[in-house]
Amino acid sequence: MKPAAAKPGPGAPLYWSAEADGSVSCRLCGHRCRIASGSAGRCGVRTNRGGVLHLPFHGRVTAVHIDPVEKKPLYHVRPGGRILSIGFLGCNFRCPFCQNYEISQSTTAATRALTPAAACRLAVESGGVGVAYTYNEPTIHLEYVLETARLVRVAGLLNVVVTNGHLLSEPAKELCAITDAFNVDLKSFDPDYYRTVLGGSLETVKEFITIAAAATHVEVTTLLVPGVNDSPDEVRRIAEFLGGLRRDLPLHLSAYHPAHRMTAAATPAGTIAAATSTAREALDYVYPGNTSLAADTRCPGCGSLLIERQGYSVRVRGLDGSSCRACGRRVPLV
Repeated sequence: MKPAAAKPGPGAPLYWSAEADGSVSCRLCGHRCRIASGSAGRCGVRTNRGGVLHLPFHGRVTAVHIDPVEKKPLYHVRPGGRILSIGFLGCNFRCPFCQNYEISQSTTAATRALTPAAACRLAVESGGVGVAYTYNEPTIHLEYVLETARLVRVAGLLNVVVTNGHLLSEPAKELCAITDAFNVDLKSFDPDYYRTVLGGSLETVKEFITIAAAATHVEVTTLLVPGVNDSPDEVRRIAEFLGGLRRDLPLHLSAYHPAHRMTAAATPAGTIAAATSTAREALDYVYPGNTSLAADTRCPGCGSLLIERQGYSVRVRGLDGSSCRACGRRVPLV
């Protein structure tokens, strides 16, 4: 086995090795793809060109927007702030309910060039809090994310990554070192569902969340799909796993709406309300999403209203810095 270069320059692929038969082994995500010459890995954006891992979409973006931080969703990161959000092509999952399938399940959607330096300049000029790597699965473009994130940190802004968490431990640790906050999708607690429907590994995602929660700020989102992952038992197991890492780790329980290949009816608000109540047995901060249910932040110690939310309108009410004004309890905030 021939290892990749130890110190690759900008734009050079990371976490791979060349094989004697001309294939390349990708060591980025839980799929551990062995890619034949002329082919791509499951993500579609990491390819084998003549026995060398190639990144044909490096520096190509599909979307650049200014979003509320809460849209990621992140409720404990600069509440009420705005953030430059960048999306790419491709994904290493095949979720049937994906709302961004036009770019996540494609390598032919329209793109434009955006260098890491240009992305950082846009973030500074926007007056927002930083850069969010989002919309598709950004970790399959790890090289670009790392290059941009280092510039963003030097500029004094935040790096936010919205991910399915299917990254192996070594690249995960490198990404955590430069990331200020993650939102990780924990789509189910059923390994068979991950494998057969989503095309991924639950254990890989759990390991990523464990690594990230020990290194930086993490919030988790679970999209509750009726009859799939919305049972009280599964919600409880998700919450207990997260609570075993940190009881103050925020969890967003979001209502599914029909998209992509799924046409089932949307998740009822009552299901989200019941699941939120169940999850709060193990977690201090649980938020309903994609519904009209209240998603305020309250102090788990005294119940005081800390952050009031109406849609993306946010008002900080009861905080002194990152502590509850009424009882002094510390709140996990970036």
